[in-house]
Amino acid sequence: MYDKYVSPFSTRYASDEMQQLFSAEKKFTTWRKLWVALARAEMKMGLPITQEQVDELEAHIYDVNYEVAEEREKLVRHDVMSHVYAYGQQCPHAKGIIHLGATSCYVGDNTDIIIMRDALKLVRRKLINVIDLLGKFAQEHKAQPALAYTHLQPAQLTTVGKRATLWANELLMDLEEVEYRIAGLKLLGSKGTTGTQASFMELFEGDTAKIKEVDRLICEEMGFDGVVPVSGQTYSRKIDSQVVCTLSGIAQSASKFSNDMRILQNFKEMEEPFEKNQIGSSAMPYKRNPMRSERITALARYVMADTLNPMYTAATQWFERTLDDSANKRIAVAEAFLAIDSILNIMLNVCDGLVVYPKVIEQRVLRELPFMATENIMMTAVKKGGDRQELHEKLRQHSIAAAKVVKEEGGDNDLIDRVCADKSFNLTKEEITAVLKPINFVGRSVEQVDEFIAEYITPLREANSDILNEKAELSV
Repeated sequence: MYDKYVSPFSTRYASDEMQQLFSAEKKFTTWRKLWVALARAEMKMGLPITQEQVDELEAHIYDVNYEVAEEREKLVRHDVMSHVYAYGQQCPHAKGIIHLGATSCYVGDNTDIIIMRDALKLVRRKLINVIDLLGKFAQEHKAQPALAYTHLQPAQLTTVGKRATLWANELLMDLEEVEYRIAGLKLLGSKGTTGTQASFMELFEGDTAKIKEVDRLICEEMGFDGVVPVSGQTYSRKIDSQVVCTLSGIAQSASKFSNDMRILQNFKEMEEPFEKNQIGSSAMPYKRNPMRSERITALARYVMADTLNPMYTAATQWFERTLDDSANKRIAVAEAFLAIDSILNIMLNVCDGLVVYPKVIEQRVLRELPFMATENIMMTAVKKGGDRQELHEKLRQHSIAAAKVVKEEGGDNDLIDRVCADKSFNLTKEEITAVLKPINFVGRSVEQVDEFIAEYITPLREANSDILNEKAELSV
């Protein structure tokens, strides 16, 4: 193991559950399930296939004789026919009817669709759990005022919880896309070499109704409600592109979250969980690096870049199919899922242990709040008889002077002291301080959190209560 390349997705990042979906075991046992489904459907439609043959095939779905298949592939250079041969060795009475009328894509493409469906369901489950955690966090911190930023410059105030709803809302958008893709996936079915079902026309002597019923029966057995309406030899490679683009949407949202977290950790307002014995830096023992958030950013970048692979593959398929898709899609689609699984595992871990430092947040708010409160201060002074235009100009001058102290001299924001000392405002320190309550500057943030939870998070929790409270242990 130590003298060959091993994917980090296997050793460091992706869950065993997602890896199993893209394993050889899942692939080849699904091939056999499809061969059983085909044989059963053809038997029901009157072809000379016996129940005993179908039973024999079923009995050997899970004990795949890999060594036989691998040895055969070295000889014939064809993976599907190698597995047909290996299956036939275990099923001597049924070997003559395995893969009857089908082409390689019958097992290859239908299996790919089945795996993508199952993988999307796993992504959906983890995505819902991340959204649930962010909802809990938002509710807990909905009334903690914090600086909001535009252009990464302090703008007005928000709350810690309101910001978390922004992260959760984007993931809800991604969840809608995932559910749409799951609902829309259809099997290729049994379409033959160029999608015309010519081989089945021969088998069933032109009986179109029986051919269509074979497709329906296979679909039903494999848990789908329909097959693609038309195809060449393969299902349209646009499906791979659409699915990976959906995964890219999750990567985009996760990257937004992780970048925000990295900046907040720099501000010392929030932190991702930090293990008791975790080392932040080999050279600087005091450091607490946001390594998990950085890993989310890194993996998300990989997924977003990976979307180009299935796009180009879909765009360059010639006529009914070419084989330049195969090697690429084996890697691109699988690794997109493995990377998203890794990202969601990290998000589950991080969102379950987010650390907030209210004192730091409050300190940073109060440093900027005097600038943000100038209009409120001006209105209070006007109510006591001041001239708005004159006060506006004085506030502008005092703000420039206070900003100079902060930026050029490294001092504290002394705007309030300047206003108190200016007789034209006629305000005491107590009167100004009464205006400077951070919670008064967060707008509807608290209500927005409550509304968001009630309208979106609570229904999602109620509809998926059986899959909530998932935990993720990270290997590194």
